[in-house]
Amino acid sequence: ALIYGIIKGGELADFTAFAAWGPTLLGVVALAAFVLYERRIPFPALDVTWFRNKVFSASVVVVGVIFFALMGVSFFGVFYIQSVRGYSALQAGLLMLPLAVAQLLFAPRARLVVERLGVAATAAGGMVLVALGFVGYTVLTATTPIWVLIVLGLVMGTGMAHVMPPVTVAIMGSLPREKAGAGSAVNNTFRQVGGSLGVAVLGAVLSTVYRDGMTDTLTHLPEGLRDKAGESLEATLAIADRLPNGAGKALIAPANDAFIHAMHVVAALSVGISLVGALVAWFLLPRRAAAPAAGPGGPGAPEQQDRAREAAAAEA
Repeated sequence: ALIYGIIKGGELADFTAFAAWGPTLLGVVALAAFVLYERRIPFPALDVTWFRNKVFSASVVVVGVIFFALMGVSFFGVFYIQSVRGYSALQAGLLMLPLAVAQLLFAPRARLVVERLGVAATAAGGMVLVALGFVGYTVLTATTPIWVLIVLGLVMGTGMAHVMPPVTVAIMGSLPREKAGAGSAVNNTFRQVGGSLGVAVLGAVLSTVYRDGMTDTLTHLPEGLRDKAGESLEATLAIADRLPNGAGKALIAPANDAFIHAMHVVAALSVGISLVGALVAWFLLPRRAAAPAAGPGGPGAPEQQDRAREAAAAEA
């Protein structure tokens, strides 16, 4: 409900509409009720007292923040590649691969960086690299060489590879050994929630800025078509194809310009969000790898360390 309300507000460009704030409020109330319920039952699915642990809280915040920003940028990146640049869906997928390739190459080696620089510095540095990749998106144009996207993907993937492994180990190491499975589940949950909120919030910003940029261009269209065309770049291009006598061609260039401007705004927001994550990592994560919390295996139990490393490798 929360995500639906945010998306609907962006689609309508009006967050005061009940269709937007109603579901959003319902989602917030449901989340609050869930937290209160989990605090009262003897065997909660999510033990909210874990968030009193500074390392645990900081780690899950970093996970949520990086996926919030990354999924939002990936969302509009696909539209840029396909709709603005004219590449196919297969080509768009291939152009997004460098992000994964860089993670595959560098994630196994992140442990060496952590041993040398510590958890906080490694994760913060990775967040800065991700932010640097987003900076590149703020200057893309309709004619930017396509290899630039490949470089940006490699930069962001390298940053991700130096964030997720140490942060995952920090999450696992901050909990008792018998809670390792639950800690991994929380890590995955924050990844999914952060990514979903990123698509919703940054997508809503993209939609709102795009609609504002197209207001003057769409004034000559009938009201029904005008509202529909202002929803997204894809909607504008679809309506442009339906207009008679080639009239739709006049919409294509302004639509691309409005989308690129909206993309720049969202990318700039992602830069700021990533830098906030870098600050959280730098100031709140441990300087060195945290020893696992006391449990049946005792502090620093080898089994716990092995499990943390395995979880980090799986998450990467």
